[in-house]
Amino acid sequence: MRRTSGEDAVVVPAGHGGSSLACLRSLGRQGVRTIGVAATADAPAFASKYCDETGLVPPASADLRAYGDALLDLAARPDVVTFAPLYEPDSYVLSKRRAEFAEHVATPWPSFETVQLAQDRLALVERAREVGVATPDTALVDEWDDWDRPTVVKPRYSIVVSDGRASYPDVHVFGPGERPDVDALVAEMGHVPIAQSFVPGEFECGFFGLYDRGEPVATFQHRRVRSYTYSGGASVFRKSMADPALQRAGTDLLAALDWHGPAMVEMKRDPRNGRYTLVEVNPRFWGSLPLAVHAGVDFPHLYYRLATGGVDRPVFEYDVDVGCHVLRGEASYLHSVARYDLDHVERPGLLAATADVLGSLVRHRRFDYLSLDDPGPFLGDLRSVVAPLVRSVAVPAVDPEPPVENRQA
Repeated sequence: MRRTSGEDAVVVPAGHGGSSLACLRSLGRQGVRTIGVAATADAPAFASKYCDETGLVPPASADLRAYGDALLDLAARPDVVTFAPLYEPDSYVLSKRRAEFAEHVATPWPSFETVQLAQDRLALVERAREVGVATPDTALVDEWDDWDRPTVVKPRYSIVVSDGRASYPDVHVFGPGERPDVDALVAEMGHVPIAQSFVPGEFECGFFGLYDRGEPVATFQHRRVRSYTYSGGASVFRKSMADPALQRAGTDLLAALDWHGPAMVEMKRDPRNGRYTLVEVNPRFWGSLPLAVHAGVDFPHLYYRLATGGVDRPVFEYDVDVGCHVLRGEASYLHSVARYDLDHVERPGLLAATADVLGSLVRHRRFDYLSLDDPGPFLGDLRSVVAPLVRSVAVPAVDPEPPVENRQA
């Protein structure tokens, strides 16, 4: 459904992530009104000067039906033209109830069948193999019999929906010869998870695309340099890159899925053969979205244009070797280096790690939150980090367990 005017508004889930801010800032700078929605009033993105209106919605993790109903109420407004899918519950709700949303707004996101395939890691591996995209050896954990090599056990589904609630079970890594309690893993995750051969090396990267019914409208690539911990997790420093081999792998897979809307194909380059190996597909915008905008691919505005009539000229060129930081994440990375011995990864030296972080901050002065043009979200995020630290000084706490890796991109 097309409906455009000078008062067009896009609904942006305003979670604690850089993608929310990238959408708000991009759309706001292009003159598109934005409506930020979140479960709590302290969402840092609410403080952005580009967030024209805010609204509270039920937490998606607790009640997906209520969350979807709240979004549908917004869709019925005459000024709302579409929604930006930024988090896994958004992808699930918007695709599952796509027909309901289509009665009111443009729906430039995948069908529920496509999202289900992307969120089912076992089925996704099978589809990738059909089109020649490299994948790790993969099987259901109760059928896996190769525990003599490093093995990753992860949820079969990137989002687990049960009784109207959304959850994201943890990923586990087992060394050679380690045999986990399979029944305990099934109980923990609420379903039979998958086991995959561990892909060594540190070259983790992503292919990002915006698609119009199987055809790319814009593409982008980045390499992850640092994460929230030195063993992995969501990226806190990444750099734009361009590799034809990664481009082929990403486009081949999304074409096979007849993709529509935004997607991230997360991959890792296997040093043993040089091939890009599939990790997962995120059927939404991604956490590192600010980097793409800094490098010259304005995905949020292109998405708005796709929703309201189409993109005149595809965007496939951008600046390479552009870096972007999450400052809070850089602090988390250094904290992990200073405090924890994490399994299966060699711990870097603290002095060298600190020098790497400081050097990259000098050379690459682009950030997810920090913006002189729009300082409110960074200050709000800083308060959310500092307040607990102040409380912990007043009431000393027992040293916490090592952090669990967050695999959301």
